[in-house]
Amino acid sequence: MTTNKHKKIVTQADVARQAGVSRTTVSYVLNNATSISIPPATRQRIIDAAAELDYIPNRAARSLRTQKTYTIAGIIQDITNPFHPAFERGIQDVAEQHGYDLIMYNTDGILTKERKALNSARYGRVDGIIGSFVAVTDEDFLPIVKQGVPVVRLSSILSPLTDYPLDMLHVDNEGAAYTATNYLIARGHRIIGVLTGTGPPHSTRMKGYQRALQEHGIPYEEDLVQGHAFSVEEGRQGMVALMNRKPRPTAVFAHSDLMAMGALLTIREARLRVPDDIAVIGFDNIFAAELVTPALTTIELPQRALGQRAAEMLFARIDGRVTGGGRYEEMPYRLVIRESA
Repeated sequence: MTTNKHKKIVTQADVARQAGVSRTTVSYVLNNATSISIPPATRQRIIDAAAELDYIPNRAARSLRTQKTYTIAGIIQDITNPFHPAFERGIQDVAEQHGYDLIMYNTDGILTKERKALNSARYGRVDGIIGSFVAVTDEDFLPIVKQGVPVVRLSSILSPLTDYPLDMLHVDNEGAAYTATNYLIARGHRIIGVLTGTGPPHSTRMKGYQRALQEHGIPYEEDLVQGHAFSVEEGRQGMVALMNRKPRPTAVFAHSDLMAMGALLTIREARLRVPDDIAVIGFDNIFAAELVTPALTTIELPQRALGQRAAEMLFARIDGRVTGGGRYEEMPYRLVIRESA
């Protein structure tokens, strides 16, 4: 019995003959081109023909022809934080629609790691970058965007727009923190603790917290602010410090849901009740926020939608539908009221 070790490579010309269309039309469909309209029936016929023939795109040849890698990079701080996988999933949804692969970099918010990830674009490994950055500055982006490689940043701080393709997707973290703190004040709380981390989200969320206190004539007290990282363990330790304070806060605003969940554990261990003894509000509305007991009141950031919109902004650049200087777009947030506050 003999086997054919050299199976014929199926080409786009073969798919075109099978589908009864031109090779150009096949190329438009299989490369997810958006510059021309293909009738749905024709598109489906080509897809069926490609599947029947077991057509496999030649990525190397395509890259040589177009001078593109058909890969984008997603840069995040911590893949173990549930916010980031949902954000990454949104990016991947759109990347797949455009026939692109996605590679992810986990930086831990460390400057050297963020710069190393950015260098992937400089060295020609990716066609664009989407990132949630902590340590790099605008100057770190300039060598990349000057090469014509677009970048979309998820940012909690508004920076001046540039003349280069450096776009910003913004969520008003200060306004969101103001909303959360105002809600607690409206519920009668006057001693409100904060569990926070470091980096841009910390500074903007603190501004919202302080603005709400000031508007209601409540003094800001530094010992009500605890924490150094957006993690469950930091939430636990920070809550211990707040519980030992005299007088103890009657409410806590955690700058991440993970910190809020750590706080819930500490409060439960102290045999106190939430929200009767201490109310707790989180930030992010990760998938587990409604699964904990009591279900967590929190600020919702639409993580998957953020990833999708960032990718749409990036591909508008990659496809040439948008040119010129940086763009700015704001995404919504909302307060989700559950049992904990």
